[in-house]
Amino acid sequence: MTVEQPPISAPAPPRPALRRRRGLKVTRGYRVFQAVNAVVLTVVVIVTLYPFVNVVARSFSQEAYIRAGQVNLVPRGFNLSTYKLVMADDMFWANYRNTVFYTVVATAVAIVLTTCYAYVLSKKQLRGRSALVGIAVFTMFFSGGLIPNYILVTSLGLKNSVWAIALPNAISVFNLLVMKAFFESMPVELEEAAAVDGLDTYRILWRIVLPLSKAMIATMVLFYAVAFWNSWFSAFLYMDQSELFPVTVYLRNLIAGATGAGSVGAADADLQTAANIQAVTIVLTVVPILLVYPFVQRYFVSGVMLGAVKG
Repeated sequence: MTVEQPPISAPAPPRPALRRRRGLKVTRGYRVFQAVNAVVLTVVVIVTLYPFVNVVARSFSQEAYIRAGQVNLVPRGFNLSTYKLVMADDMFWANYRNTVFYTVVATAVAIVLTTCYAYVLSKKQLRGRSALVGIAVFTMFFSGGLIPNYILVTSLGLKNSVWAIALPNAISVFNLLVMKAFFESMPVELEEAAAVDGLDTYRILWRIVLPLSKAMIATMVLFYAVAFWNSWFSAFLYMDQSELFPVTVYLRNLIAGATGAGSVGAADADLQTAANIQAVTIVLTVVPILLVYPFVQRYFVSGVMLGAVKG
């Protein structure tokens, strides 16, 4: 009894290299481009990091080395006394708490309003959609002015409150347009299927759209949080009590005090000591954003690309 052997298939041809399969060819010009690109980006990174590294070095240096101009990228005469001095100031921590509170509330308000507005604008069947987009874009180039805004905020009773910071800056038109483009790129069939299942517009947004928009929302949270954290002019304009200032206004007052002292002929030692305190305050102000950014950075590229490219 003979057992039939299964036919032996011919060996599969070797797969071409990924570069050839995609039709890409590394040319000499492309290698030159890569080299030039690497050099340019390296220079940009160095130019960007140099001021921050210098500030960090000055914050850990002794005043004598700062006066002599010997502090560049490495601290000279390691010193923590200025950190202890600033961190012992109760006003600094009060303003720091205000900054955290203002940033959280303002970012939450901005995300809710931007998401709702962008989702509405993404519906092409909406009547008056072009007018709503035009109103938003118009505000990118024209504003009411400083004095009308101040009168409006004052007349609404928003002074000395978090709403004076959160509401006037609640929607960034750039972020709005990016999020609108992202919602427009989502498959319409998803919402149609959810509508067939009985979901209304609000539940479609909450159960279908938002879970698929985590990368975009994380990117918008990063944009808004950094903007509100670094903002100082709104608080400086609408806050009358130092207990309500954010830490950026605290830092601004330090810088303004040092500049004012220099204008009346203060000693160089006083100016250099003030510069040391400013460096310490800058470092303490920037650290929270540096700690938060790595957790959001993985969503950043995908969120921006999803919102910037349609199709």
